Amino acid sequence: MLKKTILIFILLLALLLGGGYAWLLADLPAPDSLTERFVTPSVRIVDVHGRVLYDLVDDTYGRQISLPLEQIPLPLQQATIATEDKNFYSNPGVDMWGIIRAFWINLRGREVIAGGSTITQQVARTLLLSNEERAERTVRRKLRESWLAWRVARTFPKDDILAVYLNQMYYGGLAYGVEAAAQTYFGKPASQLTLAESALLAGLPQAPALYNPFVDPEAAKARQEIVLGLMLQADFITAVEHDLALREPLRYTAVPYPIRAPHFVMMVRQELDDLYTPEQLYASGGLTVRTTLDLDWQNEADTAVFQQLAYLNAPPSGAPSHNADSAALVALDPHSGAVKALVGSPNFFDHQIAGSINMALAPRQPGSALKPLIYASGMSPTRENGTPFTPATLFYDVRTTFTTSKGESYVPVNFSRTEHGPVLLRTALASSLNIPAVAALDQLGVVPTLARLADLGVAPPGLPEDYDLSFALGGGEVRLFDLTRAFGTLANGGWRVEPYLIEDIKTVAGETLYAHESAVDKPTAVRVLDDRVAWLISDILSDDAARLISFGRHSLLNIGRPAAVKTGTTNDFRDNWTVGYTPELVVGVWVGNADQEPMRNATGVTGAAPIWHHFMRRVLDQADNRAASPFVQPPGLVQVEICSLSGQLPSDACPYTRQEWFISGTEPTQPDTLWRQVTLDKLTTRLATPATPPEDA
Repeated sequence: MLKKTILIFILLLALLLGGGYAWLLADLPAPDSLTERFVTPSVRIVDVHGRVLYDLVDDTYGRQISLPLEQIPLPLQQATIATEDKNFYSNPGVDMWGIIRAFWINLRGREVIAGGSTITQQVARTLLLSNEERAERTVRRKLRESWLAWRVARTFPKDDILAVYLNQMYYGGLAYGVEAAAQTYFGKPASQLTLAESALLAGLPQAPALYNPFVDPEAAKARQEIVLGLMLQADFITAVEHDLALREPLRYTAVPYPIRAPHFVMMVRQELDDLYTPEQLYASGGLTVRTTLDLDWQNEADTAVFQQLAYLNAPPSGAPSHNADSAALVALDPHSGAVKALVGSPNFFDHQIAGSINMALAPRQPGSALKPLIYASGMSPTRENGTPFTPATLFYDVRTTFTTSKGESYVPVNFSRTEHGPVLLRTALASSLNIPAVAALDQLGVVPTLARLADLGVAPPGLPEDYDLSFALGGGEVRLFDLTRAFGTLANGGWRVEPYLIEDIKTVAGETLYAHESAVDKPTAVRVLDDRVAWLISDILSDDAARLISFGRHSLLNIGRPAAVKTGTTNDFRDNWTVGYTPELVVGVWVGNADQEPMRNATGVTGAAPIWHHFMRRVLDQADNRAASPFVQPPGLVQVEICSLSGQLPSDACPYTRQEWFISGTEPTQPDTLWRQVTLDKLTTRLATPATPPEDA
């Protein structure tokens, strides 16, 4: 009978234990599955120096950026421990006295109203229990959480557990982890947090909605005071540090979810979509996308745009507004193709000016800004349909009627409505004379010239046959981004490189998933223009004397160092352009209105050039402190004395001569024929004839 009773007791005990196990522990996940349940990290887009431009936030969660524990400020770690679990490094993952105390309080209240959770328990609850179970307020959930916490503490080092807490807990404002919280509330990385700011963040996870400083700054401040008091009690800080932190004013960021260089960021996002699927972007635990953009340069570009638009719309002289609402700027490294700065509009979020439209990518008429590329096409020493142009090629800047491919008459006029007679190509290009440019395109042919421009990286939409001689003066739309790239080919000695936005992409662990070819090898470049032609165009566009008749001396096109630059203005003032370069930087600027509304009396030199001038001087003279460098002259060029009016070799009759550069083999061989010595009849002031007496000749 006793044996039977013992067997029944053992059976009941086994059933009880088995049922208890099934009720309490059977379906719990393994502690090492912790990492599988991390919040999906954000994809961080940063500038070339690692400064944050934007975080691509997962739609399900929010912002999350993981940091190694050593990159999290010690005061923030200590504030968290003092507030959440002062015995963190000594307890076994659970606070037994805290659980007993909570159990007694909960038992008296007949529901779970007290917690007693350690940091490890909070990690276990957040990452190992289901959403439904986390919401339960039962003894069973508390016991399961404690068991998991004990096992987690046996599986992972304490530092790793603390790092998980600081990187995965919810801090409100769609921010998971201290790095995202620091950016969200203070607009700075966690590494730059002060003691006062660290204490505020450490107090948020217990009730992020209640203590959100954007919603209730007084409640957030009160919570911060409690945290600082707990840190003082734990001997993490001194009384002096405590008092100083209490008095420190808390300055929250004005933009909780900032985006810098928004149009550039949108272009980067497009490239990421081309490289990876959304699943791949987040599969590696969050990626850091290091871009080519220099945030210091971007700030200079923004400043130049804002200041110039403010001036155009409210001239200090009290003159009427020029009605210019938008502007764009593109800055490229002409040798690598790296995009160093890009402004698509003055305000991405201003719908009244269509600010979300990226005007750096919007096709607009370029006015005269294409002329250097047209002349360059004709200066090729291998030109097939005629004698190559030279800087001394003679054009007649006089009223001329051209016949288009459609058999129609076309009579271009200069922007100034004046004419200058015979001029050489150097003056015609540098002073942006319209009639010679049309004459040049007429000689070259529209279709072949458009094909050459396409090689340089810029061409209007549609078929070449759709355009005519007006294309020389901007009668076809191009993008600022493409035109800047084409000018970069001139700066790069005739080599075309493809612009790029992303330097490299790395995982949280530092593994490189992608690196632009320039980071591992020389970028692929294509020779599209003779280097001697590129140098001659640069020499002309940087010649202050040659642009005298249109721009005067010492205009805004001068930046105190060798710089080749060209402006453009459409006839109705819808578009202003200035595109120019030094040997190390090419910058294009557009000013106008996104809706095509005309500006009032704003030209390329008064509208766009001030932005170009300000940016170039700031980033070259001050920001980088780069020494001025000349355009490196390639071999194969010769300097010849010419007659200044005709471009031919000087004759005895030519009174004005100067030196000019030529590609070897294209220099003039005939003496001047424009100047001639003649004999006048003193009485008639006409040409002398055989009948004129010698004494009157």
